[in-house]
Amino acid sequence: MPSKSSRGGPAGARGIEAKGPGKGKLSGKTILGASRRHRKILKDSIQGVTKPAIRRMARRGGVKRISAGIYSEIRVALRDRLAMILRTCTIYVEHRNAKTVTTNDVICSLRRFGRPIYGFDPDTYDGQKKARRPETNYDPETARRPETNDGLKKVRRPETNDGLKKARRVGAGTK
Repeated sequence: MPSKSSRGGPAGARGIEAKGPGKGKLSGKTILGASRRHRKILKDSIQGVTKPAIRRMARRGGVKRISAGIYSEIRVALRDRLAMILRTCTIYVEHRNAKTVTTNDVICSLRRFGRPIYGFDPDTYDGQKKARRPETNYDPETARRPETNDGLKKVRRPETNDGLKKARRVGAGTK
């Protein structure tokens, strides 16, 4: 009998048939667990913070150039910071006998670290929506004609008396 192949392919997929109640009718070429092709690859969830996301955060902070080795260091620092914030959030959640982390839990934990965030809690949130600026520079008090967005008025081309446009010279020295 030939030795079993350790590689993929048709020979590698052969396994033991599942028997017993609730197992169903399976062919002889199936594997008991999940197939090799659809195996779940476990990776750290901090890798979800991608390189472009880190670059965007750095740009927002005013960084112009980023070294290649800094991305893993940033992920480690981010994981530590989030763990610290979530640890205090769980203290607030357990005190309330709740199971859901709310916005106020995060706000209180950040305030506890001395890094408050404004605009999310009722103390600092202004419920009124700000009015949007109009698209044009139209002034209703003087009832002027609206201008374009760049502030330049449109200029009409001069026309002759019979309604046709004036002939223009193409270039210098031409007729």
